[in-house]
Amino acid sequence: MNDRLTKKDIKKMEEEIEHRKLVIRKEALEAVKEARAQGDLSENFEYYAAKKYKNQNESRIRYLERMIKTAQIIEDDAAEDEAGLNKTVEVEFTEDGTTETYRLVTTVRNNPLKGLISIESPVGKALAGHKRGDTVHVQVDAAYGYDLLIRSEENTPDDDTIELRKF
Repeated sequence: MNDRLTKKDIKKMEEEIEHRKLVIRKEALEAVKEARAQGDLSENFEYYAAKKYKNQNESRIRYLERMIKTAQIIEDDAAEDEAGLNKTVEVEFTEDGTTETYRLVTTVRNNPLKGLISIESPVGKALAGHKRGDTVHVQVDAAYGYDLLIRSEENTPDDDTIELRKF
């Protein structure tokens, strides 16, 4: 696995684990107990739904614990005027002149639909360490790549509202 995560990502995962163990686990166990008390388990949809919810919670706890255990802790080492972790970058696609704005984040926070691009993605790797005015090449695969012109980059305050990726 070895995801590259910040200390803040780890802290947020630990908080989610604690919440799942103390709150959700208790609710899930109570739901299973109530569904079991309704009688015949062979035709009891509530029982199966409660068991599924309980198992999903336990699976998420194991996933987060494994992710924390195998994580590589990183810090932003980009200079003030370079694209890097938690910086917002406006780029222009040189092929057609369209512009996009991306925020470079860790792998667990990426959400391309909201403009949050992982520093591990092809775009993130290409942009990291480059400055305003630089043209970078994004190699998607062996046969295709494209160029981006960095129009601006700025520090973005770390945002607690960014959700961790769910699996």
